[in-house]
Amino acid sequence: MSVTFPLTFPTITGIAKATLRKQSIVAQSNSPFTGISQTQVFPGQWWEGEITLPPFVSRASFETWMAFLLSLNGKEGTFLFGDPAGKTPRGIATGTPFVNGASQSGGSLITDGWTVSQTGILLAGDWIQLGTSSTARLYKVLADANSDGTGNATFDIWPNLRGNLIPADNDPLVVQSAQGLFRLATNEQSWNLSPTPVYSGITFPIKEAI
Repeated sequence: MSVTFPLTFPTITGIAKATLRKQSIVAQSNSPFTGISQTQVFPGQWWEGEITLPPFVSRASFETWMAFLLSLNGKEGTFLFGDPAGKTPRGIATGTPFVNGASQSGGSLITDGWTVSQTGILLAGDWIQLGTSSTARLYKVLADANSDGTGNATFDIWPNLRGNLIPADNDPLVVQSAQGLFRLATNEQSWNLSPTPVYSGITFPIKEAI
């Protein structure tokens, strides 16, 4: 049986710590004579971070995680991951939301299908998932937004809608337990062994798969 990506993130034991960072490609140069700066914004934007697992006294739990990490084969494989503390939106988030309009780009997403005329349908900091499986992408809402009288809502988001990741008209939005597609950011993985047994020292860097 061959490994099929993306893998499902193990839930047998909770993670001890997760760090999530945003990366933007923005260049800036400063004049040595006037101090005036010039800024150039490039389209590169992505999520990255690190995940640290707790020490394991159960070999069964440890081996489940090892099977997951080894199956990824370094940077080759992909998996789905979302903010473990942000599974539930802060906003009302009712209705059946969809992307409203094809060929959208940039840092704004037009949607429909929400419960009509709701203040705070999503709030700043809520997560949105577009796509599923190998097309799943994770976005952060940047400002509180309301739905109008026909159930439409427009959100400022990060990262921007990018290149081949542009959603199609009527693509569904996921706002509960939103996830994105990630891969390991290194080909190396190590862990500590002891005769107790306690397995520890497992931290792995991750990067959005785009």
